Order: sequence, then C-alpha cells, then structure tokens
Amino acid sequence: MDHPATPTATAPADLTVLYRGPLASCDYDCPYCPFAKRRDTGDQLRADRAALARFTNWATARTDRRLSLLFTPWGEGLVRSWYRRTLADLSRLPHVRRVAIQTNLSCRTDWLADADPDTLALWCTYHPGQTPYDRFLTKCRDLAARGVRFSVGVVGLPEHLDAARRLRADLPAHVYLWINAADGHTYTDAEADLWTGLDPLFPYSRHPHTSGGLPCRTGESVLSVDGDGTVRRCHFVRTPLGNLYDGSYRAALGPRPCPNAVCDCHIGYVHLETLPLYDVFAGGVLERVPAAVPPAPVVDLPFPVPLGVREV
Repeated sequence: MDHPATPTATAPADLTVLYRGPLASCDYDCPYCPFAKRRDTGDQLRADRAALARFTNWATARTDRRLSLLFTPWGEGLVRSWYRRTLADLSRLPHVRRVAIQTNLSCRTDWLADADPDTLALWCTYHPGQTPYDRFLTKCRDLAARGVRFSVGVVGLPEHLDAARRLRADLPAHVYLWINAADGHTYTDAEADLWTGLDPLFPYSRHPHTSGGLPCRTGESVLSVDGDGTVRRCHFVRTPLGNLYDGSYRAALGPRPCPNAVCDCHIGYVHLETLPLYDVFAGGVLERVPAAVPPAPVVDLPFPVPLGVREV
C-alpha cells in the first residue's frame, strides 16, 4: 500500500491525477462519440465501484501533496451514486485543491449540497438530440445558483451550431461555453470563424497540436491512472510508469518530452509547456474554466464576428 511519506521542510510538488476506471456505460448514445460504450453488467458496476473506492482511499491518505483530481470516465459517472458521493467527499478534504468530472449533466443536482463549491467543479457537455434543451439549461442555471464552478460545451458539428448559439445566449454571462472540434471534421476558415464567434478559444481545438519531442507536464506533475492503479503519463501514452498503490510510479516521475507526434484532445494538449493554456485556464485547468471568461459575443448574426484569437 502506498503510505504517505513523512513531510519534509520542502513540500512535494502539487500533483494532478486524471482517473479513468472501468465504467463504460452511458445513458446517451451520441453517434459522434469516439468512446466505445457497453451496457455494464452488475459485476462490472461493482468492479468499477470497488476501483473508485480504492482510488478514493489513496487520495484521502495522500496528505503530503496538494491534489487536483479529474475524473474522465468512458461512460457517464454522475448517474452512479458512488461517483456523486466520492466527488462530494473528496471536495471536503483540505489537501484536495480541485476535484472535477466530465459529465453530460443528466444526473440530478441535489447531491451538490453536500460538496464544497470552492473545490468541486464540473465540465459539462450538451448533446443536442440526447436531452431536452430546457432540461439541460435548467440544470446549468441550478449549478450557477448553487455557486458551482462549471463550464459547458458542445461538439462543433454543423448541425449543432444553432443549439450552441442558443445556449450561449441563455447561459449566465460568466459561464464559459467551449466548442470541441469534431473528430475527423475539417473546418474551412469561414466555418472556424462561426465557432470562434461563440468560443474565442476554439482555434486551440481546431487543429491537432504538434507535440513530439516537446516538453509536457504529464509524467511529472500530471498523471493518468486506471482502475487497476496503473499509472501512465497521460491517457494517450500507453507506456506504464508504475502502479499507484505500491508506490512504484514515484521513481518514474520527472520531466520528459511527449513521444506522440501530435496531441488533439484538450485534456492532453492543455498540459503542453509550449502552449499558454496554463495561463489561459489559470485556476480552472481541470474544469476548463478560463481565468478570464471571454465576453459573450453577439450570437444573432448569420456570421458572428471572430474575437481576435490568433490561430495556434
């Protein structure tokens, strides 16, 4: 078991951990989703619950470091009681700086009353056609009323443009609306301008980022962990660094260049040291909340005016 080390005069660096357990079931069936989904059996759900409990025990005991935790399940976690309870419990630990999860926001929101809103945050995605618009918007407004930190986003497919415009107009002004470039979709400059009019940071998502041989925080201050405790530098590099629960990962921590030619997912490239995104999202890297939320653009024009973000 990985017991906390005795604190020294020089405190260990903060650690960011992205956790992805075996859960793969989802209550949505988005045709553009890149994740393979299954209908989890009772045994699979129990295994996921046990894996999450093991990780939670590790995080609870890891008091020698300030932790930031992001849950990135293949499926939808918050429809499961053990994820809701885990996030609320972790949010109240003094050494946890941030705990966040990616979610479609289909769950109820009353559980948030048990969480610390200064620590917990949500990365929410709206999927047109999977849930009524008014239901999703009502939940967003409830999050805002509760003082929960959250961002909202949409996959940038042409058929989602009107819904994204409507969402930007209806969301509270302080809530950041992000747009993810759709997998395999190529954007003309005119199309990219439409999305940039809604999300001034869309140019960061439009093209994959060159990453091979470049410095990245993953593997040093950012780690990926699966349900068995296998530690990798990130979700997109399969080489193991060790195991979380026997402590073998510790010896492998250190700066190292990215081994992949490109990085095309926000949860990966946000950690590249060659991009300014730690400054752009200062204080909100895990939940995708910028330090200064871009002003809400005018969305009732046929061609929203780009807000001047340079292509990267």
